[in-house]
Amino acid sequence: METAYFNNEDRSAGAFPSKKDERRYWIILISLIALGILASYGLLVYKNPVPISSPSFLPVVKRRTVALTAMIIAAICQSLSTVAFQTITNNKVITPSLLGFEALYSVIHTSTIFFFGASTFINFTGASSFIIQIILMVLMCLILYGWLLSGKYGNLQLMLLVGVILGTGLKSLSSFMRRLLAPSEFDILQAKLFGSVNNADIRYFPIAIPIVIVAALLLLIYSNKLNVLSLGKDICMDLGVRHKRSTIYVLILVSVLMSISTALVGPLTFYGFLVATLSYQAAPTYDHKYIFPMALAIGFLIITGAYFFMYHIFDAQGVVSVIIEMFGGITFLAVVLRKGTL
Repeated sequence: METAYFNNEDRSAGAFPSKKDERRYWIILISLIALGILASYGLLVYKNPVPISSPSFLPVVKRRTVALTAMIIAAICQSLSTVAFQTITNNKVITPSLLGFEALYSVIHTSTIFFFGASTFINFTGASSFIIQIILMVLMCLILYGWLLSGKYGNLQLMLLVGVILGTGLKSLSSFMRRLLAPSEFDILQAKLFGSVNNADIRYFPIAIPIVIVAALLLLIYSNKLNVLSLGKDICMDLGVRHKRSTIYVLILVSVLMSISTALVGPLTFYGFLVATLSYQAAPTYDHKYIFPMALAIGFLIITGAYFFMYHIFDAQGVVSVIIEMFGGITFLAVVLRKGTL
């Protein structure tokens, strides 16, 4: 009988398969954080039309800080919520967008300009409109969860199917209303329906930032439970974890993060999927304590890097979200074709 010999340096009982994988993880994470900081610095000071010695230099930087803050919030919301959602559904292809956040966002804005006119739509800004959008999105998801997950035959697959149907119906409704709008109203609406950090209003930050910080910390604290949830319902029950209660808890946090991101910058359908997919490749571990930081670093670098290159290198300010969505969509198709199934 042959005896197999293993090098102790290649084995690990921790979160990573080996010490080499762990070193690789930290090198990639630190590099991504450094590149994200560099891209952020470029967004703030590169091609600033005012000289550094001028007293107007700092006000220009402060105006750019509003967009950078929106990028940070979007990166946190999209990356954490997508990773957590894919964990509890045990599917690394689907995203929280299936629950209809973008469709409801579109219906809210389309119905506002359709029923009340362009002037009301333009004035539909500020903290009150932001809070209304968040409440409507979270309420829709809570009703969906409460109805489909608390019932006798409730399960995640049924919830996702109903979410897809509702999202499709809401998109069809908003599309019908847009067809009846005047050309000038349609142009105003389309600018709002494109995901962009320029949609963010500084008046939203005192509301969004504390909620995002609390929800993100709760997800990070819940990392160990997410590790167990990723094993499936049966194993969760064997290990003493209440699967349904834990799933609803995570879904509530996901809905809060996704609603804030959508209400703040608009729809970003494939951005979270792109971030999550790259995170799994860069972090070869099951432990969410390591996956979440990697997702945050990748998400922040993608959005800041995309805006820096499109704004200051290619002078194509209006296509940033389109480029991110295009690469996200291509990644989605590549993953689906490679797996051969959803």
